[in-house]
Amino acid sequence: MTTLKLSRRTAVAATLASLSGFSFGQAAGQPIRIGSTLALIGPLSATAQIPKLVGEIYVEQANKRGGWLGRPLEWIVKDDQSKPDLARTLYEQLVTADKVDLLMGPYATGAILSAMGVAQRYEKVLVHHTFGIPSLAKYDMQFPAWQLGPDPGTTVPNTVFDALAAGPKPPKTVAVVTSKFPSIFFLSQGAREVMKKRGLAEVLYLEWDFGNRDFGPIANRVKDAKPDFVWVGAIGLEGNLLLDAMKKIDYVPPQHFYIYPAPGPLVTLPEAKNALSVTIFEEQAPFLTNFGAAEFVKLYRERAIKANFPDPSVEVQAAASYTAWQILEAGVTATKSLDDKAIGAWLKTHRVDTLRHADGARGRLRSRGASRRGDFARRHRHARGRPRPRRGPRRADALPEPAPARPHLGARAVAAGLGRRPARLKRRDSPRQTRAQAVSRVTPFSSQA
Repeated sequence: MTTLKLSRRTAVAATLASLSGFSFGQAAGQPIRIGSTLALIGPLSATAQIPKLVGEIYVEQANKRGGWLGRPLEWIVKDDQSKPDLARTLYEQLVTADKVDLLMGPYATGAILSAMGVAQRYEKVLVHHTFGIPSLAKYDMQFPAWQLGPDPGTTVPNTVFDALAAGPKPPKTVAVVTSKFPSIFFLSQGAREVMKKRGLAEVLYLEWDFGNRDFGPIANRVKDAKPDFVWVGAIGLEGNLLLDAMKKIDYVPPQHFYIYPAPGPLVTLPEAKNALSVTIFEEQAPFLTNFGAAEFVKLYRERAIKANFPDPSVEVQAAASYTAWQILEAGVTATKSLDDKAIGAWLKTHRVDTLRHADGARGRLRSRGASRRGDFARRHRHARGRPRPRRGPRRADALPEPAPARPHLGARAVAAGLGRRPARLKRRDSPRQTRAQAVSRVTPFSSQA
């Protein structure tokens, strides 16, 4: 178990907060205890290090600003070892034994679903980072920090195949290889249905158990199938392991997509050239003008470099995690309370300033209503003016919203020559652009694994 407090990096947090224009106050009294789990070991640990670092940063920032309600924050993190059943047990402990004041969601769909069941049993608010199957989110006091729309099994694959169709070599044959991890499997099955409707030929379909590390046979089958495009339903380091296996047999997929990889390790892998993945945030306008974004990007980069992260960029995981903390703080601050029902009621009916969203109400995330499907039916504009769909709760009595926009190709998705290339990315001579070429990024309108 890890407990984080302000005193570790006071000076850095003070500098950040002063740049942000926040006033300082001295936090006093009993700490507000926030409990969560993360996959500190196991197959998901490479990715879970990101929300761990983000949580540390956010707690330090908040405490330097005077905490919440004038009280310091204490973050209690337990290791769920990438096991949803263990996450359920640990969240029970956090509520009943540790008696935390508030909960923060874990990483990955399986663990989030387990935590959601515990939160519902004890009527606790659960803000979570990256839940990948919106239709399973039945609890009306759960609030997602990222969004894929109400039907990501359709919108995400269509986004990918739209991008490929707009490229120089639209695929005609596809190999689908996928993990059985819940959210990954869900999207991969959606991709197969989308392929059928588009008339694409599925030349190979393979599954593997979550936690598998032997990808040699899979790589051989993909090579023998000779697909134009490989849909890789991978999470964590699975994509890296598959690419390593392909390298050993001298096979390079002509075009390939990875659902929820550990972002840094894949970005820096040479074999991942021309790969596609998803993102919800990029370190450019308009995102950097969103609430807290510029300061967070700067501090996260400094801390990620110090922690030897392969890629210190803020993208899907870091952005979703920071947004989750912003949502929870907004609910506490607005209600001046730690009462879960009061916080939940407020979040259902108000928008929250976050670093994730930029449109007419710049940087605001709508938490209004609860459709129990986790759908933020709001529009999100990219720097080039193309829409992104986002996900979140919606209630039957909520005010009318704009129709969800389609997911779209991210500005950094340039390596494979897909879509219209933004002018600023035509040149590839800077270190930043060179790294961007490693993993092209297709951006769905909102959620994760």
